[in-house]
Amino acid sequence: MSFTEDRIEQIIGRFGRYQVWILFLVTLGRYPAEFQLVNVVFIVPSVEFVCKDVDAFNVTNHCPCQQVEYDQSTIVSSVTTEWNLICNRSHLASLAQSILQIGILAGSLAFGHISDRYGRKIAVVLALFLEAVFVTLSAFVTDYWMFMVSRFLIGTALGGTMLCCFVLLVELSGRTMRPYIMGLCEVPYVSGYVALPIIAYFVREWRPLQLVTGAPWLLTLAFYWMLPESPRWLITVGRKTQAIELLTYIAKKNNRPTDNIETIVNEVEKESMSTNENKHGSYIDLFKTPKIRKYTIISALVWMCCSHTFFGINQYVGHLQGNLYVNVIVTAASNAPGVIIVVIATLHFKRRATLIGSFAIAGASFVVFVLVPSHLQWVTLMFAIIGQMGVYTAFMQIYMYSSEMFPTVVRNSALGFSSVFARLGGFIAPYVVNIGIEWASILIFSAAAFGAAILCCFFPETKGVVLSNAIDQVEDKDKRSSEKMYLSSPSPVSITDHS
Repeated sequence: MSFTEDRIEQIIGRFGRYQVWILFLVTLGRYPAEFQLVNVVFIVPSVEFVCKDVDAFNVTNHCPCQQVEYDQSTIVSSVTTEWNLICNRSHLASLAQSILQIGILAGSLAFGHISDRYGRKIAVVLALFLEAVFVTLSAFVTDYWMFMVSRFLIGTALGGTMLCCFVLLVELSGRTMRPYIMGLCEVPYVSGYVALPIIAYFVREWRPLQLVTGAPWLLTLAFYWMLPESPRWLITVGRKTQAIELLTYIAKKNNRPTDNIETIVNEVEKESMSTNENKHGSYIDLFKTPKIRKYTIISALVWMCCSHTFFGINQYVGHLQGNLYVNVIVTAASNAPGVIIVVIATLHFKRRATLIGSFAIAGASFVVFVLVPSHLQWVTLMFAIIGQMGVYTAFMQIYMYSSEMFPTVVRNSALGFSSVFARLGGFIAPYVVNIGIEWASILIFSAAAFGAAILCCFFPETKGVVLSNAIDQVEDKDKRSSEKMYLSSPSPVSITDHS
């Protein structure tokens, strides 16, 4: 198979009406997950309070305190106020966000395996539906430990949603559509981030807020009868008949010819699979062969550095004075330009160059952030936002890059494994923030960004390359590329014959 010819794209098109419909469904179904990623500021906020103890003299935020009167002018009720997560219990508020990261870690592993073993469709539907279920149940918990369990479960479904939805859309799209898919997959995150403060403005109690942002999406169970399986996955696991039926159905929906579909599928199957290869991938397969093993290790480290920097620097950006709801909307809207920049960059530049550039810009911006005098607040804020945008664009790109590097048989497992390290990076970030020396924290984040940029130099270039289905295709890619160049070069014999 040519590395620039996508046989599946020949059948169903790069992105027709059917794929637009699937994108709409997936985007709609993802909103509960996106809300949970950013809702901590509304359900577990840092709350002002007045201590009514006799010896406290109504001092604001006095600790320790037994008789507390919370400020309810912005948020009427929250997890913080319901279970008094202040003073010597304030660490429990931070733990609520950390446990979400642990849940995402577990979900990335579990759903990555489910997706590669049992199919993209079942993994996507299960993740979307369970996310709605767990968010809804969290509104009815009666104890703090029950809330923590619900946060963990929400995280597991969130991890599956983030990975499996992206992979399904990539595998349903043509090669030339992948840069746009990367941007389109960010639409629910950015729009959900902007919409959440608007919803929270009108729903100022945390339990109703969880219900409003979770219960309506219980209807995603119906997606089981609406979403398709990935035809690439069906071919990879040997379910050729189902793949032909699905590709024929999609081709008809997109008004494309349906002749020769069986012939094309037979060719794809023959080129992507060997008779002795395991048709179901697993995490063990990520370490069996040299190239996949190298890409797995490097990808995991890059994801960890990226997540560590992204979640860490967010501690310094977005904490603006003024109205909480307006501030969150402004912070969310600042992510939109990054999506546009990434799509344009991936269309016109090499994958590796744009990813390295994003990390380098982030690292350099953080260095300048430290060097700028503190009294120039607008300058430091500008470079902090540039750095945040740099690492955010890197986060977007690493999803697509990893999807393109790994073959279909282990693609979800690879992203799941890398996501585990991303969660570790995110989990460590608050501890770096709390070092107590701002310049030291920022320089650590800068070093992580530069480290990721260096590691990306060892990635293969994937722009314009058709998604591989089998591990052997990745392992033999350089060899087959060399053979192709040799065979395409003119030989002395052919020159003599034409003379």
